[in-house]
Amino acid sequence: MSKRDVFEYALLRVVPRVERGECFNAGVLVYCRAHSFVAARTHLDEAKLKALDPAADVVGVRAALRAVEGICGGGEGAGQAAGDDAGRRFRWLIAPRSTVVQPGPVHTGLTADPAAEAERLLDLLVR
Repeated sequence: MSKRDVFEYALLRVVPRVERGECFNAGVLVYCRAHSFVAARTHLDEAKLKALDPAADVVGVRAALRAVEGICGGGEGAGQAAGDDAGRRFRWLIAPRSTVVQPGPVHTGLTADPAAEAERLLDLLVR
């Protein structure tokens, strides 16, 4: 059995009408300190979004999810967070906020491959 390391993850929830509190999962954030790894994998179910809010801004929600992915990557689109390490980017992304895309609670696990774990969690908890 290969060595497994602790990782943390949080679901990304879409809350189309914050005042109503209704939400659905649209992505997962995964952080593994041992691998200096942070990533977001997202999948927007437009039918769910429209069921909760027929007037929802699909393009805006999709852009917000892509922005989270960009911040995780630490590249050009990450802004000031680009210079931060993976842990700081993860902590910033899981901070509570009252927006259409919100992080859920943080959970932990063990993995030998954080990238594969992100895909597994996306399939299990989002798609």
